[in-house]
This record gives sequence, C-alpha cells and structure tokens, in this order.
Amino acid sequence: MSTTKANSRERILAAAAELARNAGPGSLSLDAIAHQAGVSKGGLLYNFPTKAKLLQGLVEKHLGEMEQSLDAAAARGEPLLAAYMRLMEGSSAEERPPASWIFSAIAEDPEFLAPINQFRRRLLARLRAETHDLAGVLVAFFAMEGLLCMKLFDDELLDAEDRRLIIERARAVAGGGS
Repeated sequence: MSTTKANSRERILAAAAELARNAGPGSLSLDAIAHQAGVSKGGLLYNFPTKAKLLQGLVEKHLGEMEQSLDAAAARGEPLLAAYMRLMEGSSAEERPPASWIFSAIAEDPEFLAPINQFRRRLLARLRAETHDLAGVLVAFFAMEGLLCMKLFDDELLDAEDRRLIIERARAVAGGGS
C-alpha cells in the first residue's frame, strides 16, 4: 500500500471515529466522514468501497491498537491485567468512549462482533495463563467490561466516584491488577 493511500486511509478512519465519538454513531454517513477527513467521497470510496468496509476497518484498527498497547505494556514488564485495567479505566472515564462507533458497525453487520469476541477470548486466555488467582482476574476483567459497556450505552447510573470505587476494589480483588 502506498504511503499516500495509507495516510488517507488513516485520516478517514480517524475522522470516522472522531465523528462517531463527537456527534454519535448515527452521524456516520460517508459524506460526513469524507468531509471530516478532508477527502473527496471518491477518495473515501477508493479506500473503503462500502460503509461496511469502513466500519470493518474501524473495528480492525481499534482492536489492533488495543493489542499493541497491551503488548507494549507487557514488553515493559507491566502485568497484562494491570495494563488492561489501565486502558479500560481510561476508556470508561472519557465523556464518550473511543469505540462509540461500534453500534454503527454492529447495526451494519452483526458479524462485526466476531473479531471483538475473538479479541476478548484471546485476552482472557492470556490473563488466565498469567495468574494464580483466576477468581480475582475474572472479577476484575468483568468489572472493567461492565464499566465500559455502561459507558457505551451512555448509562449515567454511576458517577466518577462510583467508578473509582469499583476499579479500586477490582484491583484489590485481583491483587493490584497483576
């Protein structure tokens, strides 16, 4: 892939994610994304021939970035669970989570859940392999997943202090996130 195509592809994906995050997943029209990315609609369609391909690209980019962040943390010696909790804590604290576009992807094609579920299964297998306290890991993992799901569904049941308490307790149950 040429550098120009890679750059426009990345700009388009970044614009789509930002548009969904700021204006909501319902705002993901190809025209709006092209405008946000500063490319023509033809340029967008050259990179992503359909909206489904664009959404697939968003899913792949998001999961790839998560995987890279977790691998980089592991390379620095940070335990996988601690890295996962740190990333999820950041996502659940944001006004709009980075992956709020996921609803558009799932509405377009429910099969987009497959790579997400595969990622979670791989992550959970890695967490299981690195722990001596499976119950603690499971409690922490699903507490963080729950917080993220609540954020994705824009559920304001918990305030920042409630989220902090849940994360603090999940870390304690998981032995500090390690």
